[in-house]
Amino acid sequence: MSEEKLYAVKNDEGKYWDFEGRDDFWALVISDCPTTPSKEQAELVADEQGGHVVTFVEEPEKVVLTKEQAKIVKDAHDNKIPACHIANKSDDEELLMNAYVNGYTVAKEKEYNVKVPYAINSYFKKIGVDYCIAGYKDTVDLDENVAQFTESEIEHYGLQDCEKEEVTDDEQ
Repeated sequence: MSEEKLYAVKNDEGKYWDFEGRDDFWALVISDCPTTPSKEQAELVADEQGGHVVTFVEEPEKVVLTKEQAKIVKDAHDNKIPACHIANKSDDEELLMNAYVNGYTVAKEKEYNVKVPYAINSYFKKIGVDYCIAGYKDTVDLDENVAQFTESEIEHYGLQDCEKEEVTDDEQ
């Protein structure tokens, strides 16, 4: 990632130098060009006109992690030596250190509509990530014997032999 920066010069009144007009400090909303890509130009204006240089740096993109990776990074924040914690818990040290420094989001697990032929006349109730066959009052009737499961749930419940179709964003 290249570190492209923009610079502005701000005075004690909270106004910004206009690099286009080069004539005065203005409120940000009426300044035509309050930034410059040249640090030297911004420093020169600050020296000659007063004020101080403000640097704008683009925020790095957050890393996308699995739930397991996110837990490692979260636990590293509570550890006295975060880099060692990450190195001891994962082979993806560079990815997780990047997440530790720049932030992260957790990838949403894909869900699948799974046709469960042997669940005829059964009800499934979703409790967290668990499903159970039950006759609870607020259960979902599987009219077509289809339920949504993640890949890990499919494996956990032994539904690998069932027909499945990935759920798209508009179906959720």
